[in-house]
Amino acid sequence: MGVNIKPLSDRVVVEPLPAETQTASGLFIPDSAQEKQQKGKVAAVGGGKKDHDMTVKVGDTVLYGKYAGTELKLDGKDYLIMREDDILAIV
Repeated sequence: MGVNIKPLSDRVVVEPLPAETQTASGLFIPDSAQEKQQKGKVAAVGGGKKDHDMTVKVGDTVLYGKYAGTELKLDGKDYLIMREDDILAIV
């Protein structure tokens, strides 16, 4: 993972996973019909807030809201930086 960014407070850097290209039944999904993936791997975690410890850790696979986070491009890779509250679940 090794991201050269350290999020502050309760923020998390997530690397979105690539969109699904094939359905469970084996059908291929064309690029024009693929939806934005809402699953990603945690690349970096902030230190948390005074009264709140961080739940997620680097390497966790998480689900997040459709419009959660701010898009960030670093070293040719796409990332999202968001508050831990925007993360819905750890998979």
